[in-house]
Amino acid sequence: MQNAYLCRKFITNSIVKVKKTIRFTKMHGAGNDYIYLNCMNDCPDNLSTLAIAMSDRHKGVGSDGLVAIMPSQVADFRMRMFNADGSEGAVSGNAMRCVVKYLYESGRVRKDSMTIETGSGVHRMRLYLRDGKVHSVSVHMGAANLDAAAIPAKVDAAQMIDYPLEIDGTVYRVTGVSVGNPHCVVFCDGIDGLDL
Repeated sequence: MQNAYLCRKFITNSIVKVKKTIRFTKMHGAGNDYIYLNCMNDCPDNLSTLAIAMSDRHKGVGSDGLVAIMPSQVADFRMRMFNADGSEGAVSGNAMRCVVKYLYESGRVRKDSMTIETGSGVHRMRLYLRDGKVHSVSVHMGAANLDAAAIPAKVDAAQMIDYPLEIDGTVYRVTGVSVGNPHCVVFCDGIDGLDL
């Protein structure tokens, strides 16, 4: 979906209204939604501030964050990912899958594999096509890191494997893992009994 966003530019303590059209695409991978900017030739200033404004679900477009698609010196393309709070994240597998779908279906790349440079290194993707469209994408995220300090997690153990973590009076057995971004995994027989 292509759209345009009008933004206000803040200079010092006064507001100067500047009508600037920013073309973007909004996509989601497994419900993880981002706003994607084509920054191949030009990129807005202060992507962090723009991510906060555009990601606001009440006053902006609404998203989990903003992804800038850029040229790369070491891969086919580069992506910079900003969370809804403006912080820059290292990587998102869901966002990368959307980036390669966008690049393929917009005609910028016509091959079934790509590399994307991220804050956590270069990742390889394989595109699965159906009727000229990207049906699915697999991402090589690299080796999972179970080192608590690398996640990072402040715990009294070198690794968080089957680690007892109390949340709101309930103890969960969790595994902390990083694949470029932190995850907390709870293994269970089914999710029906969990208050997600």
